[in-house]
Amino acid sequence: MLRAELLIVLALSLGASAVSSLISFIGAATRPGGLKDQAATLNASRAPGRPWLDLAWQLFGIATALVPVLLVAYLLMREARRTGGLRVIGFDRERPAFDLTRGAGLAAAIGGTGLAFYLAVRAAGFNLTVVPENLPDVWWKLPVLIASALQNAVLEEVVVVGYLLRRLGQLGWTPVAALAASAVLRGSYHLYQGIGGLVGNMVMGVVFVLLYRRWGRVGPLVAAHALIDVVAFVGYALLAGKVGWLPTA
Repeated sequence: MLRAELLIVLALSLGASAVSSLISFIGAATRPGGLKDQAATLNASRAPGRPWLDLAWQLFGIATALVPVLLVAYLLMREARRTGGLRVIGFDRERPAFDLTRGAGLAAAIGGTGLAFYLAVRAAGFNLTVVPENLPDVWWKLPVLIASALQNAVLEEVVVVGYLLRRLGQLGWTPVAALAASAVLRGSYHLYQGIGGLVGNMVMGVVFVLLYRRWGRVGPLVAAHALIDVVAFVGYALLAGKVGWLPTA
């Protein structure tokens, strides 16, 4: 039952994203021209020229992407009602200062390193040009980018770290095997960005799992991931075309 449950949750969320990412990468790799001459857009307009309809689609996409988190919360609550669902993986409001300070430090350490790695692998031709946003210049642009960053952080850390490690442990996987599975899954659904996206996110996955086991909480990882994505999305929106070192499509 646990194995079936895990497969269903992944099929409804990041497991499906991994398959989609693989197909996207195969398409990019077999297209004429180098990978760096192609672009992977993360937050694109859904209804160009129609800002209110575009906003509705953006909010719809963010909300539906969080449904697997609600499913995981429900499943964990059924398993351990006294601990309150997501509380068993440390995603609650019990230690906000701890989560935010640890998350901020982790984001600072990973963010700069990740940017340097991306620029290097793109220059070497192993990565597509990542375009964090391509939204119209309207009043809701920055709020939507921030909401998208939060959604990414919550979905990925709850499912790929907290929930996945808990279920794999219950299924008898060794700590090393569970760490590898989490890291490979994280890297695989970023493969649409290229080899750099795969490798960089696998390394990030290893770090996040080790810190989760040390802290016993997903909260700091969500905070770190959200800060990294907010800086990437909003920073690109503010700097694209204005600085020479930032690649654009």
